[in-house]
Amino acid sequence: MTTAGSTPLLDVRSVVRRFGKTTAVDGLDFHVDRSEVVCVLGPNGAGKTTTIEMCEGFQRPDSGSVRVFGMDPFADSDKVRERIGVMLQGGGAYPGIRVGEMLRLVASYSAHPLDTEWLLHTVGLERQRKTTYRRLSGGQQQRLALACALVGRPELVFLDEPTAGLDAQSRLLVWDLISSLRRDGVSVVLTTHLLDEAEALSDRVVIIDRGTVVAQGSPAELTTSLATATSGSRIVLQVDGVIDVPSFVDATCQRAGLGVPKDDDRGLTMVRIRPGSYALNGPHPTPGLLTAVTQAAADQGVLITSLDMNKTSLEDVFLSITGRQMRG
Repeated sequence: MTTAGSTPLLDVRSVVRRFGKTTAVDGLDFHVDRSEVVCVLGPNGAGKTTTIEMCEGFQRPDSGSVRVFGMDPFADSDKVRERIGVMLQGGGAYPGIRVGEMLRLVASYSAHPLDTEWLLHTVGLERQRKTTYRRLSGGQQQRLALACALVGRPELVFLDEPTAGLDAQSRLLVWDLISSLRRDGVSVVLTTHLLDEAEALSDRVVIIDRGTVVAQGSPAELTTSLATATSGSRIVLQVDGVIDVPSFVDATCQRAGLGVPKDDDRGLTMVRIRPGSYALNGPHPTPGLLTAVTQAAADQGVLITSLDMNKTSLEDVFLSITGRQMRG
């Protein structure tokens, strides 16, 4: 982290970007310090891609300012791009180029590149060095894109969905690389739709909705804030089917002696987090409440496969703030 009074590596202030009558980014503010991993989250159409492209110098804001190393990334694009790495989700390589050739080509644009053979080994592509890009799997293309972003020894790296399409082992490899970058003093701006990934890797999370920052802080700060705001318990259920939420809540409240829930009371409420996963918000758990929950599930013919009490995740925060899942 930078010390008090020092300049952030990336500083976005009051940025607005319009496309015709549509305002994609609307007065957005955030920053990234040295040796910090910042994850930018938002539902589809929130303005994430436009924001990151302005930070990378591919678009210019209509108003406000973006500064990377104190420079305008659009006006001073050559100087900025000497010091940043960009991983595009689409890959960006020539279809017929071989893996080793592509990495050496990107390395040739840098004054002090990393050793390409070492980097190929690090990202697990040493056996594919002579394979053409078009013959790589989607996960292998992702790993090559990551290697291309890192080969120039950047001080600031933009990673767009770096683990999309990766298997579990490759995903952990990327997680380790991101953690290593932080330890080496490199800053990372990460976009992902995997909220467990954001929670595991980020020093700070910036949530964007409708072109503006609606929340930011460390994952712990955000989850603690939500847990405090709900002023009760949270029970997360994993089930093997689909729950009829209104009837489930009614049955649980009646069996637990909570009465029929109303919009303005402190009774039990329920939200669907993801397929097969639900969160119950309400009073602190009691044996009677847990019994009522399991009986209500049995009445609907669904099996509870796991149950966690007082578990607030970054996904809960995201849903609470935006009212939407990451992917529709």
